[in-house]
Amino acid sequence: MYGDEATIRRILTGTGDTWAVVGLSSNRGRAAYGVAQVLQRFGKRIVPVHPKAETVHGEQGYASLSEIPFEVDVVDVFVNSELAGAVADEAVAKGAKAVWFQLGVVDEAAYERVRAAGLDMVMDRCPAIEIPLLDRN
Repeated sequence: MYGDEATIRRILTGTGDTWAVVGLSSNRGRAAYGVAQVLQRFGKRIVPVHPKAETVHGEQGYASLSEIPFEVDVVDVFVNSELAGAVADEAVAKGAKAVWFQLGVVDEAAYERVRAAGLDMVMDRCPAIEIPLLDRN
């Protein structure tokens, strides 16, 4: 398990409300699209990060984390595990407070690097599943 309940709660409630969603495009069939909608519904500002830099859910998109001209609290990663480690390293360089790897995204070395850099991290979980559960716990 990569991310205990206390870490999940801290990221979702206390880390900050600006979430860069890496892999988010206007493709409604992709999981990132629906998860970003849920995050917005729970008061998070989503920032789409995708090579196409599309505007999604009314928010300006950027081609990479480094192009975002403001601070980001959490980097939510919707890329495959082979690419996720590089995104985690970019999140650390960007000054994010936490990194969240989506369901099925696992990179143990990246997890260790992010934690060693002092950031919270959750891996192989989905915030859209976890955030509605907060009120019940």
